[in-house]
Amino acid sequence: MSTTETPEPLRSGFEGITPILRVRNVRASIGYYVDVLGFKVDWESPIVASVSRDRACVFLSEGDQGNPGSWVWIGVTDAAAVSDEYRRTGAKIRHPPTNYPWAYEMQVEDIDGNVLRLGSEPLPDGACGEWLDMQGDLWSMGSTGKWPRVDRG
Repeated sequence: MSTTETPEPLRSGFEGITPILRVRNVRASIGYYVDVLGFKVDWESPIVASVSRDRACVFLSEGDQGNPGSWVWIGVTDAAAVSDEYRRTGAKIRHPPTNYPWAYEMQVEDIDGNVLRLGSEPLPDGACGEWLDMQGDLWSMGSTGKWPRVDRG
């Protein structure tokens, strides 16, 4: 190979991504993910478990790995239908489905304060709604495309 040729990049297959969420009690968290959020248990040990729903998988780790209050994005086919389901099952809906340029998205909180952002395709011709941040503050996209905090006063 000459010095002017660019070598082929190394290619290794990536199989997927599985977030690890820190939880206080893996058994209690499994119960919430299964009974309220509709996940199933893939496997479990005394302090770590894998739960999944369709192709979305999450590891739950008791007192180790990850940080309390982590956020995870999960793509869904219909955020409105998931919201309806979660209202019936008693999930803690932190922020209802809202349209954004990137998705029609909702926020659900687990019993340990981890946030699942569940989003489907954005609604066509839908206005962009307010965003709820990790502190509970609302932000609204302004006409300039910037996101100023919403004054609640």
